[in-house]
Amino acid sequence: MNLIVERVDVWAAAIKDEPGGLGNILSGLSAAGADLDFIIARRAPEQPGSGVVFVTPLRGDVEVRAAATLGFNVTSSLKSLRVEGDNKPGVAAILTERLAAAGINLHGFSAAVIGARFIIYISFDSAEDAAKAESILGKG
Repeated sequence: MNLIVERVDVWAAAIKDEPGGLGNILSGLSAAGADLDFIIARRAPEQPGSGVVFVTPLRGDVEVRAAATLGFNVTSSLKSLRVEGDNKPGVAAILTERLAAAGINLHGFSAAVIGARFIIYISFDSAEDAAKAESILGKG
């Protein structure tokens, strides 16, 4: 399996759980020239009226400064990989089984198929687990 595996920084910010809450913050990143590959947002059930958005990547000083102004911080608690490859049935099962066999627990997993390719973002609880997963998945 020919995979592209790379570590990525994930940035997170609080958002208001109201119409426009996500759009406003993404507009601020767009105005700074951000070309995001991945966005995930959700409500924060433990904090009614708020949510959280995660994005990647932010490139360059202008984007990072804009993100900081909008309340984004690079997530220190999540160590993440971006994995891309040719899609086929069962590929997510194969990759997660490899990680499980190595004793690696996943913090989060998001995947999508675009045309004939898949893109997966996997987060881990530690840099050590991310490095180990990168080595395992990078071998194809």
